[in-house]
Amino acid sequence: MAAAVADCEVNDESNDNGNDPGAAPYGNFQNYYTFNPPENRLSLIPSTLLQEIGCSTESSETILVLDVGCNSGDLSLALYKHLQGHHSQTGELRLLGVDLDEDLILRAEQSNPFRENISFIPLDITHDLDSRTQLESYLARFGRSRFNLCACLAVTMWVHLNHGDAALLELLSRLASLSDHLLLEAQPWKCYRSAARRMRKLGRRDFDHFKTLEIRGDIAKYAKKHLERRCGMGLLRSFGRTTWGRKLLLFGKREMRQGEI
Repeated sequence: MAAAVADCEVNDESNDNGNDPGAAPYGNFQNYYTFNPPENRLSLIPSTLLQEIGCSTESSETILVLDVGCNSGDLSLALYKHLQGHHSQTGELRLLGVDLDEDLILRAEQSNPFRENISFIPLDITHDLDSRTQLESYLARFGRSRFNLCACLAVTMWVHLNHGDAALLELLSRLASLSDHLLLEAQPWKCYRSAARRMRKLGRRDFDHFKTLEIRGDIAKYAKKHLERRCGMGLLRSFGRTTWGRKLLLFGKREMRQGEI
């Protein structure tokens, strides 16, 4: 039986089969998409998104999408099919999914029916040199220096809790430097408290930085401020809130029209 999980990916209820989803300190839940299926995000994302961000139907250029923290790949595959539906006259769509958990990447590879167009690799996005080398190597295969679109969904909290304030801002800067557009879903502060509470309840070591974090409260607001002031990006559009009440925000180059959270 799948775990019943609240809007912060973890709750205070024990799972009868012992496979507690809150026991993943890096967010690498083994059954993540059983309690947060891809439709929870895709229902907000227009299938015409690629056209809306300037991937012209008149261009034959390969369109590159990066999914950071792809877990077992369910959302990566669903996102590819979702965007591909209105993509028949554009350039070829390629998607790269990355996750630090090698077992989850193996599962993603094994269930991937689109091996020509979707790739999965194990990668810890917080390792600056390694991640940049691998991602730039992938981009170089297409003669490119940036992805058209990067999706970073429910990843920021785990980087923040495990590596601190500076690492959160470095993550945003790195993704902005590697992509023309960034689709961001940042967990709110209540999720941090739930994650820390779950770790304590399970008798696990507390997150290294939880008690010393200075960036608190409206994390999405902090991310927006950093992307605008430090990364040359502006908010293009808010797709509203997911079923878990999180903002789904699209950022792009500063010269593009900015919206409001």
